Amino acid sequence: MNGCISGNKRKFTYEKAIELIFALSAFMMIISVAVICFYIFIEGVPPILKIGISNFLFGTRWAPTFKEPSYGILPMILASLFGMLGAIIVGVPIGIFTAIMLAEMAPKRIYGLLKAAIELLAGIPSVVYGFFGLTVIVPFIRTHFKSPTGTGLLAMIIILSVMVLPTIVNISETALRAVPKEYKEGSLALGASKMETVFKVMVPAAKSGILSSVVLGMGRAIGETMAVIMVCGNIPNMPKSLLDTVSPMTATIAKDMSYAGPFHQSVLFGIGVVLFVFIIFLNLILNFVVRKSLDRK
Repeated sequence: MNGCISGNKRKFTYEKAIELIFALSAFMMIISVAVICFYIFIEGVPPILKIGISNFLFGTRWAPTFKEPSYGILPMILASLFGMLGAIIVGVPIGIFTAIMLAEMAPKRIYGLLKAAIELLAGIPSVVYGFFGLTVIVPFIRTHFKSPTGTGLLAMIIILSVMVLPTIVNISETALRAVPKEYKEGSLALGASKMETVFKVMVPAAKSGILSSVVLGMGRAIGETMAVIMVCGNIPNMPKSLLDTVSPMTATIAKDMSYAGPFHQSVLFGIGVVLFVFIIFLNLILNFVVRKSLDRK
């Protein structure tokens, strides 16, 4: 009897220790995020207030090293937004159609090849994407679109379109496979074709997962740095065409940090604050979309 009680106590102590480890891990995650957020805002908000919020966000001239410096980041904001939107416009249809192919149509051999290709895309380092863009896409644009350098918004969109595909494909495929089989079987039993079943039953039922993949893809596109910095041109022009050289927020932070003075460096943290707000906004959209979709179900 005493041995049984002793064994139960040890089991109880073991379970409590495991629960404590899990709780500490969760708190470490929260603390890490809180410290990073606190540091970014402490460093980035004062220079924004000193420059002026409107001058900082809507100024069109970025010249931090001039005798009379200017810190307008509107060209960078627009470059980041246009790059993200272009990548989503190109990448979302391809990603969703690929997910449908994987989830509903692909034979086993084709599925294996497609899945391996998607996983390979997900595992390629950003710098390799950038190097490919610099050696293949940029010369192609320079030759066929008569661009002076080939670097610019178009090259950035093409690279980002490929980079968001693994996120969109994997999450959309998972969402499609999570749709109950009864939905598909019921649609087919009522006389709907396979394509009608896919686009009128399966895709609407998996809408929350598909939209989540799109929002996460947007976050990947707006936050990418290394590949973008190699193909965008790194000149903070107002983007008026796809062939213009641009410098999105992430690229500007990366390239300026190496030579920035104290105030210039603080301004770069200010750009990080703006970028951070964009990411928070995208996460809020994701949560809102998922919640609305679940409420409708």
